[in-house]
Amino acid sequence: MAEEWIETAEAAALKEGAPHAVFPKGLPVLLLRRGAEVFALENRCAHMGCPLAAGRLEGWLLRCPCHDWRFDIRDGRFADAPEISVKVYPAQLRDGKIFVRIS
Repeated sequence: MAEEWIETAEAAALKEGAPHAVFPKGLPVLLLRRGAEVFALENRCAHMGCPLAAGRLEGWLLRCPCHDWRFDIRDGRFADAPEISVKVYPAQLRDGKIFVRIS
């Protein structure tokens, strides 16, 4: 499958530190803005699949609302056991829109 940049949201819709769920090509993806950077990760906790969109961002860590697992939004790694992670997607801001690369 070829890699493809997909428009997912208007940049204005993404508030600082507030999770924003999108579904490019039907995939559950979570967008987060921290400063000038945009991050995209799988919107499912690696523990039991709980939607991370209801989670809370604390610095670089997104806390799962179901069981308090914390994932680094930069690389998707679980803070307490880095061998566990959620998928991350490259994201970029272009022309006021947020694009995510799906492969």
